[in-house]
Amino acid sequence: MSEIKVVVVGASWGGLAALTTLFKTMPDRFKVPLVVVQHRSRHGDNLLAVLLQDVTRLRVIDVEDKEPLEPDSVYVAPANYHLLIEEDHLSLTTDPLVRFSRPSIDVTFMSAGDVYRDCTIGVILTGANDDGSLGLRHIVDLGGAAIVQNPTTAESSSMPAAALRAVPEAEVLELPMIGPRLVQMVANSGRRKRRAG
Repeated sequence: MSEIKVVVVGASWGGLAALTTLFKTMPDRFKVPLVVVQHRSRHGDNLLAVLLQDVTRLRVIDVEDKEPLEPDSVYVAPANYHLLIEEDHLSLTTDPLVRFSRPSIDVTFMSAGDVYRDCTIGVILTGANDDGSLGLRHIVDLGGAAIVQNPTTAESSSMPAAALRAVPEAEVLELPMIGPRLVQMVANSGRRKRRAG
């Protein structure tokens, strides 16, 4: 795999607890932007970003339109907007709901794959629907990598199970192991590029 440029994470039912665990296991520095799409009420506030900031030293941002993508940062999709990943920034749209959701995990994952292709890692966590499965398939079809939380130990198994049906070759991990695995994958991709150069 090429050097990783972005990690996209999707979560729904049970996502706050899962994301809290994930970011507690992440280091204080991480050279790749992390983009989080968590289903929430269309009238939601930025509380998710505030809660996640309490558990990580990484900078947590409730995304605004044209937000630049930078390392050491976690970008949280705001309520009632789709989040699109562009070459070096994020954009927001109010396009129609996708699978009853806005933000849609599929929309963000597909945009990440389109821009960063094999430099993308997609991560699907707990959730009670099948959003994210098409986007994760899209990332893998373009050469990216896929990680799925073990459905049998997820708070809600529907979303990770749907992701595995769509991407059976995805790496399945227990939640506390996902953060360390992301660190390992990013570090290894950089080392391979440096050796090749």
